[in-house]
This record gives sequence, C-alpha cells and structure tokens, in this order.
Amino acid sequence: MNGLSLTFVPLLGWPLISAGAVLAVALVALALWRGLPGWALRGGALAVLLAALAGPALQRAQTEALPDIVLLLDDRSASQTLSDRGAQTDTAVAALDRQIAALPNTELRRVTVPDGADNSGTRIGAALAEALAAEPRARVAGAIVVSDGQVHDADLAPDLPAPLQLLLTGHAADWDRRLLIETAPAFGIIGEDTAIRLRIEDMGAVPAAAGRSADLSIAIDGGAPRHYQVTVGKDLELPLTLEHGGQNVVQFSLAPLEGELTTRNNDAVVQINGVRDRLRVLLVSGQPHAGERTWRNLLKSDAGVDLVHFTILRPPEKQDGTPVSELSLIAFPTQELFIDKIDEFDLIIFDRYGERGILPASYFANIRRYVEDGGAVLVAAGPEYATVESLWQTDLAQVLPARPTGRVLSEPFVPRPTELGLRHPVTAGLPGAPAPEGQGDDGEAPHWGRWLRQIELANPSGEVVMSGARGAPLLVLSRAGKGRVALLASDQAWLWDRGYEGGGPQLELLRRIAHWEMKEPELEEEALYAEVEPGTLGLTVVRRTMADSADPATVTLPDGATQELALRETAPGRFTARWVAPEPGLYRLTQGDLERVVALGPASPREFEQTIASAEPLAAVIAASTGGVTRLEDGVPTIRSVRAGRPSAGRGWIGITPRLAEATIDLRVTPLMPAWVWVVLAALLSVAAWMVEGRGRKRA
Repeated sequence: MNGLSLTFVPLLGWPLISAGAVLAVALVALALWRGLPGWALRGGALAVLLAALAGPALQRAQTEALPDIVLLLDDRSASQTLSDRGAQTDTAVAALDRQIAALPNTELRRVTVPDGADNSGTRIGAALAEALAAEPRARVAGAIVVSDGQVHDADLAPDLPAPLQLLLTGHAADWDRRLLIETAPAFGIIGEDTAIRLRIEDMGAVPAAAGRSADLSIAIDGGAPRHYQVTVGKDLELPLTLEHGGQNVVQFSLAPLEGELTTRNNDAVVQINGVRDRLRVLLVSGQPHAGERTWRNLLKSDAGVDLVHFTILRPPEKQDGTPVSELSLIAFPTQELFIDKIDEFDLIIFDRYGERGILPASYFANIRRYVEDGGAVLVAAGPEYATVESLWQTDLAQVLPARPTGRVLSEPFVPRPTELGLRHPVTAGLPGAPAPEGQGDDGEAPHWGRWLRQIELANPSGEVVMSGARGAPLLVLSRAGKGRVALLASDQAWLWDRGYEGGGPQLELLRRIAHWEMKEPELEEEALYAEVEPGTLGLTVVRRTMADSADPATVTLPDGATQELALRETAPGRFTARWVAPEPGLYRLTQGDLERVVALGPASPREFEQTIASAEPLAAVIAASTGGVTRLEDGVPTIRSVRAGRPSAGRGWIGITPRLAEATIDLRVTPLMPAWVWVVLAALLSVAAWMVEGRGRKRA
C-alpha cells in the first residue's frame, strides 16, 4: 500500500524561520501603510523565500498490514487442580488455539500462569502486564484468560487497548467449607488461657445436607485431638492453655464433608511461643558460705525470676544468751512456704542445707509429694550432705538420685562431662568443656577452672552427666514421678563465677539444669523437632537421643503421602536430615513414638482460601475493557471480530477487536521544487513589484 503526503525539511531552524515570517509581515505592513502599490508582490516574494527555507517536500510511504495479536493466559495455579478445572482448561486452550490459528491475519501469544512464589497466590495481573508490555499495544486485538477467577493481584492488571475475556472454570454448583484463623497471639504465658479467634465459613452453593454445625478437632504438638461441635458462620473464641515453654504447634481440623471442593482449607495451624510470666524460685540456704551470695545474685539478676530466699542465720545450737525479742530477725512463714503454697514454685533449690530440726519432717514429705506431682528440686550439696544432717536422712531420700558415702573429697579437680554428658542436652556443647575422664585433653583446647571440694556419691539412680574428683559422679539428673531432681555434689560452682583459674560456664550450666527440670522441650533427652529455614520451604529434621543411632524419620505430606528421611549423626546425640518440602502446608514428622507437626507457610495456602470460581476479582478490569465473562461448563465459546466500542461477548461467543495496524517498509522524500526555481520565482516577484511601483511614480 502506497501513501503520498506533504512534509517539510527546513534549511534553518523553525525559530529562525518564524522570526523571518514575523519580519516579512512587518515589512509588508510598512509597505501597505506607506501606500506602495507593489506591497502584495513584495509580500509574495518574501513568502516564496520563507517557503524555500521551510523545505517543502513530497513523502511517498509504502506500508504493509501487520497481523493482530491475541493474548491467551491459562491459569495453572493450585486452585485449578480442584474438581475438573484442569481438564476444562486443557479443552478450552486447545479449542481457542485452533480458532485463533484459523483467523486471518491473527497471531496467538500464550502465557501459562503458575503458582506465585512465597504463597503469593495467582499472579494473573502481573502476567497480563508483562505480556502486554512485550507486544506493540497497537496490534493487541484482545486478551483471553482461562481461570477460576481467583486472582490475587488484580490491582496490577494493565489498562488494555482491547477487550479482556474471562473463561471461567468450575461449576455453578460448587461449594466448600473452610476454617479461618482471625486472630492468634505469637506468644502465650504458660499455665494461663490464651485466646484464639477463628471462624468456619461455607462458600458457594451449599447443600442443605451440610448443616449449620461442624466437627472441629484441636491437637497440640501432634497429640491426641479433642473434638468439639461448633456453629458455622459464627466467630468463635477458644481459650487455650499452654503447658510448656518454647514453640507450641496448635492444629485445628474440620471433619471433611461429602461434596466439598477440597479439604486443604479444613486445617489451620497456629504456632505460639510459650513463655513463663515469672519463674518462681524458692532458695533454701543452710550453712552460710561464699557461694550463697553467688546463688542470690544469679537469681536476682534475672528480671523474670521471683525469688524467695529462706536462710538460717541462727541455728538452734547457737546459744549466746541474746533474748529472741532483741534479735533483728523475722520469723519466716515456713508453714505457708512448704505446705500451703509450695505448688506455686517452679523450682526449689537446696544450697548446702543440713537437716537440723528447723523444718519438721512433714515438710520434707510434702516436698517429696511436690516433686512426684511435677515439681523440680535442685540440690547443691555441701559437706552437710555427707553427715547425719544430710537431706538423705529425710523423706526426700525417696526422690534423690544418689546417696552419700560419708566422704568429702577435699582436693582440686576439673569438672568434666561424662560420655553420657556429651550427649545429654544439659551438658552437651558447653563451651570450653574438657574431654571425659580417661580420654586425655587436647592441649590447645580451653579448660574450665578447678573446683576444690566434692561429696562422694554412691549408687546413682539417675543419669550421671558430669564427673569430678577421682571420676566420682558430680552432677546427677533423675526423674521422680512427674517431677525432676538434679543433684550437684559440690558447693564450689561459685569459683567459676569468680573466674578462678579462668572460671567456667556457671550461668549456662545452671540455666540448662533449671530449664531441664522445668521440662523445656529444647532440653529433652529424647526429642524430635524441625528447624525451619526462614523464607523457604526447607527444614532440618533434628532427632536428639541418648542412643548411639536413630532410625529414619517419616514425613507425612499434606495430601497424605509419606517420605522417609535417613538421619545422620552431626553431633553427639544429635541426628539430622535436611529436606525441602514440595509445597506450603502442614507436615507431620514421626520417628518411633515421637511425633511433631510442622507448618511450612500457612497450613492452608492462599490458593485455597477462596476456592469457588468467581469473576469478581477481575470484574473492574473486564468492565473497563468492554470484555465479558463466559462459563466453560456451558461449552467453549467461538471467537468473532467486533468493532471497537461494540459488545464483545454474547451467548456462546466472545469477540476480539481488529486493530488494522500497518508497518512502513519504504519511505521516499522528494523536494517540491528545485532550489533555483524558488530563487527565480522570488526574483520575478521582486522585479514585478519594482516595475509596478516605477510606473506609478512616472504617472505621478
């Protein structure tokens, strides 16, 4: 196709030509004002010169028609796997491909939209913007989206130059029930109620058989679930009591119903970090010694510790004749501490306490009962433990893990973890730890400072995790009923705090002992847990055990499939395996009788929050482009060409707008006249003006 048009190729810049035109008009006006008869010819000559400077030329362009482009986006996100949506999409894409290929002068650009990264959902808006940016807007005749309509970035959809047609998968009779967590705290106080607000919603064409109630089960840390009947469509606030510190994984599940689109949104997981409001500690001190203040300073330095310190300043055998009424001492409420409110303490510490008749025998019986019911006792033994005043001579002997032999080993020694202690979480990995007794030391490794006294123990019934002088048990950990007891057979730990011979990890050791006694999950000997890599679907499965080997762990995927993970030992008592999950969701780890629930991303991915096919998210974009919505369950529509501004969708058909775009393949520019012609023409007009004005002067 050829086209002819007038163009200009100026010899000077347009500002100069414009200035010349203004000057020419001024000169012609002056001639007219003075009454010169040749003013018109003078103006014509100036106009010819200005036209010559403007460079008028004839432009001949040869063009060819460009094919129209149709964008076809097929949604392959997770929600498109529900029901028969995938098959509907395949059928529609194949039929549209054939129809567009049969249209004259039309090309197809196909874009497949997968799941968005990081659980961002269906990103059709961004995909449409990228596809449009890659093509000339003047050639885009339409865009067709095959999807369930659940788009999560509709605000990113561009302003289209042609109709947007949505072919909706799914069925009008689809329905689904989902579990929605509205509010859940990130932290909760152990032993106190934590409120979680949730809601159960029905979506779509809900059948009457679904009812208005649902069976909700709640399980904590993969334990046995509890079942409740709850109302659908109503906000529910459930109180939850955390029983241990650290991460608590709370799983909510709805019983599936026949006809639901999916059960992937029937589960929800809340991860709450259990914290203690205040750690209540009862410190019972006996014989005053240098380490007593160390204990007190250690416990008082922690703002989260409520310390009650019971100490004996005037034992019964001390008689100096001073009347009791004149002593500046306060009678301690022993009845209230050891009988009435003993269960309110999280930990009881006996520091060099000797039984000298101050506390009745019934108090020790009550402390034993406190331990068996789940309490924790730490005994820091001094020389008194080896005498007749020993706690071993009280009812506490039934829960203490070792008896004294009666000998006090007064000699320097280096505390060492035992072979068992290298694997036990209380003593494993303590910085600067020397090798166990008999294995020798690496001369370059840092050593702990020595202690100077130890009580010899016999027949330990618990786990000996540290040894001392002559290889004798130094730290023994044991369980008694539901509670736990730790026995430290020395009163010299304060030497580490003072930095004697370099000191040692006193604070970390005592912290671990206390947390182990309070059953913190991170310090359990037999544990299975996962360390999730932030921002990814990767995790490290960790099996901590006192055994020499660990069987493979089993991972149960959200769809019920299972995988086995071989565990390898990466540290004494620690077996690990790294694994990358195929998709976000709720995963269950099992190994032997241990079980753990892990949430990677949300248990119900964003793709399954809204599962009913709907055009609502894209309604504004479709209306702005004069497009339409067609359900594929009614059949694949045919494609027609419609003019811009006319309806582009109807019963059984959708329209595209031909753009009639062209491309220039040849361009020729020819001057309107040669330069000498312009000069001759201007000269003739000037001469004519001179002659006209000359005759006028002669007549005058």
